[in-house]
Amino acid sequence: MNNYEVVPNIISCKDLDYLSDMFEWNYNAFKKASNSLNYVQDQEIKNMIQKGIMLFKSNLEKTLEILNKGGNNE
Repeated sequence: MNNYEVVPNIISCKDLDYLSDMFEWNYNAFKKASNSLNYVQDQEIKNMIQKGIMLFKSNLEKTLEILNKGGNNE
């Protein structure tokens, strides 16, 4: 096992697979939650769904930010 004093400036294949999965999970949840708003009448439930949508969108943006850095750990 390699021990690094400084984290290498890379995204490994395993990291990329996990980030891809995270993106897909959040994207699918975002789409489903967004689509469900059309079928919900109760405003309290709509508010909770909208909070979920914002969370999923935030997770998508964070995942894309990591990918756009391309492993830059700075």
